[in-house]
Amino acid sequence: MFALQPSSATDKPSLYGELAQQLAALIAGEADAIANAANMAALLYHGLPDVNWAGFYLAKAGELVLGPFQGKPACIRIALGKGVCGTAAARQQSLVVPDVAAFPGHIACDPDSRSELVVPLLAERRLLGVLDLDSPHRNRFDEADRAGCERLAAIFLAELARHPGALAALSSH
Repeated sequence: MFALQPSSATDKPSLYGELAQQLAALIAGEADAIANAANMAALLYHGLPDVNWAGFYLAKAGELVLGPFQGKPACIRIALGKGVCGTAAARQQSLVVPDVAAFPGHIACDPDSRSELVVPLLAERRLLGVLDLDSPHRNRFDEADRAGCERLAAIFLAELARHPGALAALSSH
């Protein structure tokens, strides 16, 4: 059984270091991409302060489809290039959005969200989906959050890469 460890971190790099250790332990040896995504979403939702949504959108047939998450019900499908998630996916680069109201074409799945961080999940330049974090506070996310979440996404993808077919299964669910 895994027990979420309360953080003793006093800064974001330390917090993400703790989360990285917990994530690696949580998903070690597990080949099921959806189970690992669900646990990672829960770890982030409960492990990061001031987050009201944490989860995944998975790339399927040229769009993003809702995957495992924690938070309020969300938009089910997002077109590539639309909203923060679709834009990050199309560009294949992380986006930190300090104020979602100022982002052209923002999709308001949760009207309480004020800032957002999206990290694309890439395997050999192929888009598998995105990791999406929302906060009810403007300016919640910064470059330390981006770097920390990119590190966590890399741990997630590396564990799946150890299991034949697990990465392909991520976008076929």
